[in-house]
Amino acid sequence: MSALLAVAPVVEDALSGSPARSWLVLARTVDYLGTALFVGGLAFLALLWPAGTQDARARGVVAIGLILGLFGTLFAVVLQSAWIGGDPIAEAMRWEAVQRMILDTTFGQVWAAKALLWVLATVVMADLFTRGEQAARSIAWRVGALVICAGLLRTLGMGGHVAAQPDGLVLEIADFVHMAGVSLWIGGLAVLLLSLLPRKRPEELAGVVPRYSKLAFGSVMAIIAGGVVLSGGLVGSWSSLFGTSYGQLLLLKIGIFGVVLVAGLASKRWVDHRLDVAVTALPGNAAAVRPFVYSVATGTFLVVFVLLASGFLVTASPGR
Repeated sequence: MSALLAVAPVVEDALSGSPARSWLVLARTVDYLGTALFVGGLAFLALLWPAGTQDARARGVVAIGLILGLFGTLFAVVLQSAWIGGDPIAEAMRWEAVQRMILDTTFGQVWAAKALLWVLATVVMADLFTRGEQAARSIAWRVGALVICAGLLRTLGMGGHVAAQPDGLVLEIADFVHMAGVSLWIGGLAVLLLSLLPRKRPEELAGVVPRYSKLAFGSVMAIIAGGVVLSGGLVGSWSSLFGTSYGQLLLLKIGIFGVVLVAGLASKRWVDHRLDVAVTALPGNAAAVRPFVYSVATGTFLVVFVLLASGFLVTASPGR
């Protein structure tokens, strides 16, 4: 309780100002979540579970990711315009205002390009849903999906705090690595929790879960490595980390991520030591996989708060 009381003023400060800023935080969070579900979901199906392209729930994760990402991107352009210009949100939604935002600002240009990438992403997704496993295993489809996903991840770090720093290139690379790790981990968790585990098929669990565990471990390493570089470049000093609203928001994000990491380590330990026994017990004994389901569900739930903290950070000023 004391920890919550300590961070409450930080969150309140982050939400202070125009209503557009609060809505912008939500829009950016939705965009982060959509990107993670789409990119991570596609990677999970293409690399780990091509047969899952026939599962309606796995398709749903990818489709929801695309919808959230597209609408989060479009609304972020409008809300950024309202926040910067101090205009009412309704005024910022007029085509003339949106046009000025796209033509006159780096943010508008980058996010207009990102909206076009989401449109192209529908083609990639439609082909996957039409041809299923054949598309997921196709080199041509994988190359197309990789280009679209890389573009979506790249635009997240363009036109923001990272691009404005003196060592922007290093931070942009770190941001890309960080967001790629986040997407592979979160999107994979979502497909695992909502699609693969409910099927309770021993052969699928035995084949897919250990490979996802290795992918998740690599993703976490990428998240940590990219996050360390980004934190050092954007915060700059220990005094800024503990003495500014931006630094305290970052500490909040790190704290939540730490809890998620504990859940992830519990999942990995279960996979390493209990998966074989659980697979043998399935499908007659669903309780055999329950500890794994609980740890995955906990991590997936808490990840939403990590993304929300990221939404706060992109509208806060480093050093303040």
